[in-house]
Amino acid sequence: MRLFDLIKLATSNLKRRKMRTVLTVLGVAIGTASIVVMVSLGIGMSAMMLKSYQSMGSLTRIDVSEGGYGGGTNGNQSMMLTDETVESFKHIPHVTGVSPSIEVNIEAKCKGISGSFSIVGVTQDYLRQLELRDGGHLPAANSDTLELLYGNQILYSSFYKQKTWENVEIDPEKDTVFITFPQSSLSQGTKSSEGSTQEPKQKKYIFPIAGIMKGGAEDWSDGSYNVYTDIDSLKRFLKKIYKKALVPNPRTNKNGKPYPYYVYNNVYVFVDDMDNVSAVQKQISDMGFSVSSSMEWLKQAQQQLNMVQLVLGGIGGVSLLVAAIGIMNTMMMSIYERTKEIGVMKVLGCAMPDIRNMFLCESGMIGLMGGVAGLTVSYLISYIINFFTKNAGSMMFGSGSMGGLSSIPLWLAAFAIGFAIAVGTIAGYVPAARAMKLSPLAAIRNE
Repeated sequence: MRLFDLIKLATSNLKRRKMRTVLTVLGVAIGTASIVVMVSLGIGMSAMMLKSYQSMGSLTRIDVSEGGYGGGTNGNQSMMLTDETVESFKHIPHVTGVSPSIEVNIEAKCKGISGSFSIVGVTQDYLRQLELRDGGHLPAANSDTLELLYGNQILYSSFYKQKTWENVEIDPEKDTVFITFPQSSLSQGTKSSEGSTQEPKQKKYIFPIAGIMKGGAEDWSDGSYNVYTDIDSLKRFLKKIYKKALVPNPRTNKNGKPYPYYVYNNVYVFVDDMDNVSAVQKQISDMGFSVSSSMEWLKQAQQQLNMVQLVLGGIGGVSLLVAAIGIMNTMMMSIYERTKEIGVMKVLGCAMPDIRNMFLCESGMIGLMGGVAGLTVSYLISYIINFFTKNAGSMMFGSGSMGGLSSIPLWLAAFAIGFAIAVGTIAGYVPAARAMKLSPLAAIRNE
């Protein structure tokens, strides 16, 4: 029997028992919708979590710090993060860039309002990872002029009224920002005629602005509370202020003398692909340094989320199992009602596989109709969930994770329909096999 004939016959038989067919299809639709909605919640939360971790920092970036206080796990000089160490990181396979960082906490004045933030010197490899507002550019490399790239939150959260501590919004592109660098920790000050120690007067600086990071008052990301500049330019500027100390709070040796080279608190390593982050991270860790990455935390969070998604999918699967039992029951009842018809078909010489295929086609069509109906309901439920949970992502995973709590990708929709058809067909197999075993004479005599 041709497929077209099977479909035509199956459709005719289903129409003869409309109420039973509708109820069975409804059961499949409920089961399909349950699975799709449950899985869509897991997919949506996974996508929001990914966005959140991306906003916290690049997923291909590894943050490296010393393994212990005073220079690595062994407390020796070779374990410190120096320019030599930075060069060694560059030769690790899959590493595309390395950026040491120098962070200086400064005081600022703008429109008569006080503020404070950190100026962080990083390489161009790091700066290229930052997203800028339109019209901005990256600070020039190794320049005599110190150009600043402001994090978006500096505009809203770093300046405040001293009496009320109320935040004041500024615009560094229009408002002049006066910056004061801290005194060196090695500074002894000068003695007055009265014998008291006086700190030298701190100079105020005005630096050109290169740009502002993307985002408004409600958006935050890794580094949105910092001001960035090129590390070589910052080194050149700081050396003029702090001389041999190099930085305001230099690392010192046993004699209390500052090291004549830079010792970094943090180094950032960039990897070519997320899949290679773990391997590079392990290599650096084996060298004795402390390492962390957004990818590491993301994997741990995804494992937990996968467990939640598995539970949610299992709940939906139970509903579909109940629907499968309903299909089986429907097809068994159909066999009892059509026993005489089956007997006549056998007497007339109808092939056994055709009888089996007829019932399998009917159950498969029930699965198809239930799958399509369930998918339609799923999209409706997903829309309602996303409508009433617009801010759920930011509450659960932070402001960088905006998006729908429920997401139904195309592959899930196709899988849902295919799975519903498969469930219907499998559920109809036992009744179909039973129909094949019926005795033709006994079936004809049956009343």
